[in-house]
Amino acid sequence: MNHLPEQFSADHPVPTSADVARLAGVSRATVSYVLNNTSAVRISEPTRIKVREAAERLGYVPHAAARSLRAGHTRIVLLPSGRVPVGRFYSRFFNELQWALRRLDYTVVQYGSLGLDGDGAARAWAELRPVAVVSLGEVALTPQGVDTLKRSGARAVITLGPEPVAGAHALVMDQREIGSRAVAHLIERGYRRIGVVMPDEPGLEVFADLRLTGARAVAAGTGARIEPLPLVYEEEPAARLAARWRGLGLDAVFAYNDEYAMLLMRALLDEGIGVPEETAVIGSDDVLLGRLLRPRLSTVHIDLVTGQRLADLVDRVVRDPDGEPERLDLMGARAVHREST
Repeated sequence: MNHLPEQFSADHPVPTSADVARLAGVSRATVSYVLNNTSAVRISEPTRIKVREAAERLGYVPHAAARSLRAGHTRIVLLPSGRVPVGRFYSRFFNELQWALRRLDYTVVQYGSLGLDGDGAARAWAELRPVAVVSLGEVALTPQGVDTLKRSGARAVITLGPEPVAGAHALVMDQREIGSRAVAHLIERGYRRIGVVMPDEPGLEVFADLRLTGARAVAAGTGARIEPLPLVYEEEPAARLAARWRGLGLDAVFAYNDEYAMLLMRALLDEGIGVPEETAVIGSDDVLLGRLLRPRLSTVHIDLVTGQRLADLVDRVVRDPDGEPERLDLMGARAVHREST
């Protein structure tokens, strides 16, 4: 059903704020205040409703570029997307971040960055003139890239990774802690021949290599052996690994995350290898399904900073871009003992 007035058919110009003002019986300034959620001017709730209803009836939406020209900057927060399959645990965090930014009246834009290096990505992102960039780790920004973004008008540049980048606010997510917590748990329970599942999947090496580093660091000097085990996330490769498991001489395994742990544990059980009687298994992320398995899956629980807290950081830096760069530890980790170890 078409709710548009006849004068705004497909053959006529796009409706403007002046059209909304005429239909609502208010000034164009009032339309701007209402539709841009301006808090500095008091507008009665009945007037706000009337303006929104008029805009909806006409199919009018504010012009983002024009609004940016008036304000001197956009409200775009750019989230570079990449090839990393982050999984359900991190997806919840990123979804929460996007909802929180939207409630703060930012427009979240995900930018595909495949094939771009740090400085090339920064130049590409800068073309959109974002007011903030939250780089989630796959593209390694450099100080030069941060400078490029700031020169283009970005008030907040926030990076995620094990180390901060000069000029940017840093979200430090040390993946090494996950590997060290998992392997420390296994060593404490007497295991010494420990496999570490390394996902054979493009993009995940960003995280997996650091988890292996943490595993090796905590095993050093204990007599424990760490054996990297590449694995594709499919049933047949898991079955092939399980078929040669006894020949590997391993008594425990730390899988990259709970999904890989469940995949391998099922293959081990199908091969007749008892868990934990012959091989202990621990994952990470503490997803619900791991608690429903039999045996219940031991895991590393990650205490992740909320998306709302990160959104508040973005908003605070946008409002005060001249403050000193902040460092925010994004997560802590702890082993959770269940039946599989």
